[in-house]
Amino acid sequence: MGGEGMTATYKPLTWPLFLELIRLPAKTASLLPFLFGVAYAQYAFGQIDWINTGLYFVGQMSIALFVTGFNNVQDFYKAKDEHYRQTQNIIGREQLSPRRTLALMGGFLTLACVMGLILVFRTNLSLLFIGGAAIFVAIFYTAGPVPLSRMPLGEILAGLCEGFGTIFIAVFVNIVPQPIDLVLQGQQFALTGNLAVILELFFVALPIVILDGTVMFADNICDLDQDVINQRFTLPYYLGKPLALKLYPWSAIAAFACIALAIVFGFEPWLMLVVFALVPFVRRNVKIFLAKQSKAETFGTAIANLLSVAAVQVVVLTISGLWQ
Repeated sequence: MGGEGMTATYKPLTWPLFLELIRLPAKTASLLPFLFGVAYAQYAFGQIDWINTGLYFVGQMSIALFVTGFNNVQDFYKAKDEHYRQTQNIIGREQLSPRRTLALMGGFLTLACVMGLILVFRTNLSLLFIGGAAIFVAIFYTAGPVPLSRMPLGEILAGLCEGFGTIFIAVFVNIVPQPIDLVLQGQQFALTGNLAVILELFFVALPIVILDGTVMFADNICDLDQDVINQRFTLPYYLGKPLALKLYPWSAIAAFACIALAIVFGFEPWLMLVVFALVPFVRRNVKIFLAKQSKAETFGTAIANLLSVAAVQVVVLTISGLWQ
């Protein structure tokens, strides 16, 4: 299954199929952490570098497109269930060329790397290692002999990379001095960092980190039976579905608790209290998912919780930054 036969015929990747391949609606989950980071740079540090912001936007969205398309191809190749491969995975279902799809995703990855290198020259060398770690996770999440997605790490990695990583870099490229600085002088190097700023950024990012990881958690709960057939042993597999469902509501509680603490500590404005108006909406979505775990019918509630909370946070930070 690793190659393409000489007589194989494939359908062209039309625009509608491309949008499905990269799961366009889900890209909002990548866009909002970026917007949060930019808004927080303005609110907390009073700085915006629009050139760096534009470069990072192109790089971040490129890597987001790469990850989704690349994962679809890897899931097609690694699937043990032929029914899944031919009827559920978009590569097999729509008879798309895996090689051509990989080549297209490689183009997005290359574009992301180019944007990253430009930003390294415009900031400092530490960004090379920060971005490199994120790209490593993006590639080996589904690639390699033991993909990260087939281990109980997906929720943590998704939250940290797409949540904290995106927010941290969005702030990093906008403020001077940067939170971390790496300088090479001959055979010597000096690494310095502002621990207070780094911890502040991690703390304010935690609600998005948690809710982003919860989206992956909900996804893996819905796919648990199919994942076991395809030998993907995710966190819900190790927890067991009953325990996974008991833990699920606590993620939303933890996210709101972190927002409350961020306000108390002065990291976020008091206006951020308006986020708590979403509590009934989030609670209702959690109950809907607990009643039935379906990718088609209820999985969207996890995404809706992430997007609604993150969107309100971005709006509040933007307004507060403009008022200062």
